[in-house]
Amino acid sequence: MAHLKIHIDRIIENIEILNDFMKKYHKEWSLVVKVLGNDKNVLSPILKHPVIRELHSIAVTHPETLKLIKQLDSEIKTMYIKPPALRNADKIVRFADYSFNTSIATIKALNDAAAKLNIEHNIIIMMEMGELREGIKREGLIPFYKSVFNLPNINVIGIGTNLGCMMGIKPTYDKLIQLVLYGQLLEAKFKQNITLISGASSITLPLLEKDKVPSGINHFRIGEAAFLGTTPLNNKPILNLNTGTFTFEAYIVELYRKDSIPDGEITNAAIGKNIFTESESPSLEPSFKAVLDFGILDVDADNLIPEDKSVSFFGNSSDLSVYDLGTNPNGYKTGDVIRFELKYMAVAKLMYSQFVEKEIII
Repeated sequence: MAHLKIHIDRIIENIEILNDFMKKYHKEWSLVVKVLGNDKNVLSPILKHPVIRELHSIAVTHPETLKLIKQLDSEIKTMYIKPPALRNADKIVRFADYSFNTSIATIKALNDAAAKLNIEHNIIIMMEMGELREGIKREGLIPFYKSVFNLPNINVIGIGTNLGCMMGIKPTYDKLIQLVLYGQLLEAKFKQNITLISGASSITLPLLEKDKVPSGINHFRIGEAAFLGTTPLNNKPILNLNTGTFTFEAYIVELYRKDSIPDGEITNAAIGKNIFTESESPSLEPSFKAVLDFGILDVDADNLIPEDKSVSFFGNSSDLSVYDLGTNPNGYKTGDVIRFELKYMAVAKLMYSQFVEKEIII
């Protein structure tokens, strides 16, 4: 069975390195653990490490994970970093210490839910700064804030934005300074403290290192750098972080020398991907084809990088993948393992797959 190796020790070392780095620049940061899914066996040894108590919070995107974290340690501060669904208002105020919001109706629902528990709920208002994902329009900030800052059980502690995640918009100094200025505008107009300006993530770390992040940006949300050691700004390693934190191993269940051109009439029945859908022309020569025990239901081949450079993707279906071994110079045979390095979305999908075995290395 294909399985994912998770090196907890290397992940924790990354978190420690990042924490020291953020202290150097006097920035708060939240560890975004969504890539780990809802796996208690993986989350527990990470969250129990002393360095976690030095972070601002643990950031998640699923209410179930909020609940699990609070069950593991009720003292850990949690942050829900996508706009909550109205129906989840009760769960959010019960298990999240902070949440990101863009809807007045949702914030009022959070206020009502918090009132039932006799608590205050902290929120960050998210602004649209060009990524075209979640966030209120800039010209709507003043009336939006005016509608929610006096709600008795809501504490608006900050504003934020999301850059680089969907469209890949670069978090430039100009965009980030605008966010800082909007926070200052709210403080001046409403005489309220805006303590958290959350506009940065793993993509912003190289800019911080080059002193290209405004000092007013005081909160980072970091996932990829902590768990993969890379930044999405250029998909390269950063800060000498560990990049070998996850390894995917798949088993060869069949290995024969086969043709490289399909034989027969091609229909639209294929549900997977193959090299004939790519722009480059594949080799026409027969070669050794290894059938591996995972498919597109488990992980997307685009996010896998074979460690052996003589191995290349050929095609896949729902539960099997085929890799071209060429002349098989390394002498693979049925039952052998093919190892892969992983991009961020490969880790995420494998962690969420219930059919991929997880091997935890402490």
